[in-house]
Amino acid sequence: MNTKIVVVIGAGGIGQAIARRQGSGHTVLLADLNPTTLAAAAEALEAAGHTVATHPVDVASRDSVRTLAQAAAQLGDVVNVVHTAGLSPVQASPEAILAVDLVGVAIVLDEFRHVVAPGGSALVVSSMAGHMRALAPLTAEQEHALAYTPTDELLALPFLSPDAVTDSGAAYALSKRANHLRVQATAVTWGERGARVNSISPGIILTPLAKEEMSGPGAAGYQAMIKNSAAGRVGTTDEVATAAAYLLEAGFVTGSDLLIDGGVIAAMNAGRLGLSQ
Repeated sequence: MNTKIVVVIGAGGIGQAIARRQGSGHTVLLADLNPTTLAAAAEALEAAGHTVATHPVDVASRDSVRTLAQAAAQLGDVVNVVHTAGLSPVQASPEAILAVDLVGVAIVLDEFRHVVAPGGSALVVSSMAGHMRALAPLTAEQEHALAYTPTDELLALPFLSPDAVTDSGAAYALSKRANHLRVQATAVTWGERGARVNSISPGIILTPLAKEEMSGPGAAGYQAMIKNSAAGRVGTTDEVATAAAYLLEAGFVTGSDLLIDGGVIAAMNAGRLGLSQ
């Protein structure tokens, strides 16, 4: 088995595209909560010639993520860690979104810091929603708390309580903004190991999850974002993988977020959409 390991958490369309891009000559350790999704993705990657191992994971569980990290280290040198797993506003309650999209990311960054190889890198797939400050207005003190509060204490922050976050869309935006802040803070401790960590914030990328979102209550809003964006179209998983490859390989880039949204945020800031930062 190839001794350089690319860990991809989340076996959906974006995870598979990044695995295809990064996996050549390495072993891809593919992890997901859904065993059916995991098996199908592994089969597709193997059919394309990749060496694949699989492992179940629940990113909201520290024990589960720690077990995954240990399994990765046993396979070989962990050179890439790619976190794509998450819940969308149409899929889950605010509490579930905060547990998976916010705390789950922090847990992965915590646990894989101990096993990533020197010179390795991690990438968190966040969202352009993290750049929509109007959806999740935060004070400087709150942003500092999201960046530096110990992971196991995050959900005890008053502004993340069920009474404070009652809407799944707000929970999603908060989580994605927290991803950016957490990645920047974590870059310091990952750097002590000689490793890097960045995030990427895709806009509307055509995946099964995006199709579900675009057929939900916010369908008109999605169509408006597409129409008024600079690109005037949705993105593809291959375009995300191209941008991901840059961040995973750019040795002097760490603690950064790359927005790849076709210009949706730019359109908001230009006043072409009703929602602005």
